[in-house]
Amino acid sequence: MKFKKLRESALWRSVFRHSLADTPRNRALAVTSNIFLHVHPVQTKADAVKFRFTFCLGGLTLLMFIIETVTGVLLMFYYRPVTEYAYLDMKLLEHTVLFGMFLRNMHRWAAHAMVILVMLHMLRVFLTGSYKPPREFNWVVGVLLLVITLLLSFTGYLLPWDQLAFWAITVGTKMAGATPFLGNEGPFHQLLGIHPYNDLQYLLLGDSVVGGNALLRFYVLHCVLLPLACVVLMAVHFWRIRKDGGISRPL
Repeated sequence: MKFKKLRESALWRSVFRHSLADTPRNRALAVTSNIFLHVHPVQTKADAVKFRFTFCLGGLTLLMFIIETVTGVLLMFYYRPVTEYAYLDMKLLEHTVLFGMFLRNMHRWAAHAMVILVMLHMLRVFLTGSYKPPREFNWVVGVLLLVITLLLSFTGYLLPWDQLAFWAITVGTKMAGATPFLGNEGPFHQLLGIHPYNDLQYLLLGDSVVGGNALLRFYVLHCVLLPLACVVLMAVHFWRIRKDGGISRPL
């Protein structure tokens, strides 16, 4: 009975678009709503594909992520995530590598543009009511993508290993140390037995201060874990757009 009520809830219907029963209708839906078998929606409202409705903000965000991936991979050839060489590698990249300054600046400005475009995209979705049922699940996925985008910018900020990066991450991780329950300096940390060597700040830095451990951890997060999570969530995001009937239309 409880499972039946769960399946009839708005939360369940926002995640699972149709039942799993083996019926002719569900077999047809499995084909027409599958992004690999049937790329485009069965039908799309004309107003939904007008430029002035979406401004291509989602597609432009994807373009910025692709630019970030390509330039980031190229930058990895000239960068070593250790305190002795990180800053030196940045300077050598700027002044000795052919088009090195252009490559680094493209990566940097595409990152800024990606953050701005994600926020504008979510603002557009909110103002057009595109987060409402049955699209609320995809809205949650979009919020997670926003968080990952901000974390990508935050973790990448430390990699040049200059004074600006060092102190910015010091301030940022101090804020993590003041997080309720999870930070050593935050309220209610005694309830979970949190101390300076097991709190959220220590998890991020691998130490009590910004140093070599923090640089390596931020490098792994920035270049491996967060991009992989972003790719997975973007695939889910695009799949849900397809499953929900294409680009959201005006109400």
